[in-house]
Amino acid sequence: MQKKFIGFMAFFMIAILLTACSEEKNEENELPILDVKLTVAPEKAEPGEAVTIEAKVTYGDEDVTDANEVTFEIWRAHDEEHEKVEIEHAEKGIYRLEKTFSEEGTYYVISHVTARDMHNMPKKEFVIGEASEPEESPSSTHMNHSEDEHSADHSEDGHEGE
Repeated sequence: MQKKFIGFMAFFMIAILLTACSEEKNEENELPILDVKLTVAPEKAEPGEAVTIEAKVTYGDEDVTDANEVTFEIWRAHDEEHEKVEIEHAEKGIYRLEKTFSEEGTYYVISHVTARDMHNMPKKEFVIGEASEPEESPSSTHMNHSEDEHSADHSEDGHEGE
């Protein structure tokens, strides 16, 4: 009886060790993801007041200082014209734009970030002066499109005054 118990305990301990080693190996094999934390400060500003839009870009634990593309797409709710501003790296993985808005309303910004063969497009809403009627938005604050859909959705054709 005691030999069976010792055998069972040995088998149990080996199973625990194998599981622990397997979990460690899985953690090592997981690929980092491109993470973009988009912030707008202040989220409610007055016309003519400076608004700072920042994208903090990381890949795993690493700050991304050399993204292939960081573009902020900014528009007022229900406007067809979207402004696109290419952003340079500022510091420690932060890409920053300071901008003033003269027209009151509800605004949106999407940061289009391409780095490490990945693309991430978080979206934020902010208000200048009195809020206008917001656009209906998906429940997620991240927009996910393939490059083909993205090009079709945001075609430059038809934009007046550019």
